[in-house]
Amino acid sequence: MMRAATTIAVDGALSPDPEVSAKARRRTFTTAYKLAILDELDRAKPGDGGAILRREGLYSSSLVEWRRQRKQGVLRVQAPVRRGPPAAIKSNEADELHRLRRENARLERQLTKAQLIISIQKKAAKILEIEMIENDDES
Repeated sequence: MMRAATTIAVDGALSPDPEVSAKARRRTFTTAYKLAILDELDRAKPGDGGAILRREGLYSSSLVEWRRQRKQGVLRVQAPVRRGPPAAIKSNEADELHRLRRENARLERQLTKAQLIISIQKKAAKILEIEMIENDDES
């Protein structure tokens, strides 16, 4: 059962007791901490394990669980997890793909211009041919 937060008077003002937390919270231990404690206990002389447990405020049942996890390979020091979106990995293939897409867009613009010029030339040739035929009939 959680104890109510107590207050103490300091210079006439009430302030929360620093020994008592306002809300009970389960302790969590990092993988590095667990491995360090297990390593310290493995190196300790027989009979010194209890002193380490008291100093750290741990229970032997926690150690049993941590040893089981270490044996199964669950406890391993891993690289810290980076928050945020993953960084874009630039590779040679990605650079090549980007270059080819730019070149493709450039060539498509050139093709559109060339098709426009060709269509204008066809129209001009058609107009000139019609006028030439009309001129030949008149003579």
